[in-house]
Amino acid sequence: MEYDSILIEPVLTEKSNVARDGGHYAFKVDPRADKRQIMEAVRRMFSVNPTACNIINVKSKPKRLRNRPGKTATWKKAIVRLSPGEKIAIFEGA
Repeated sequence: MEYDSILIEPVLTEKSNVARDGGHYAFKVDPRADKRQIMEAVRRMFSVNPTACNIINVKSKPKRLRNRPGKTATWKKAIVRLSPGEKIAIFEGA
């Protein structure tokens, strides 16, 4: 699996913005990726040293659109912790 296709997009929510102050960054990732591949992708793409990675499989939620029942898609989220003092410049606006 290519490292640039593992990280799909950053997760930008209020909770993830607060966690960023502690060095935790959240990403939507490929469902086939494991912790080691995610950490290596972050290391290569952002030139930082991740120390830990937690993975959450986000389940689908029911929704209704124009009176038709349906579900949102399931997806995989990774929370990556960086070494103390390191930051990802893209998230910080630099």
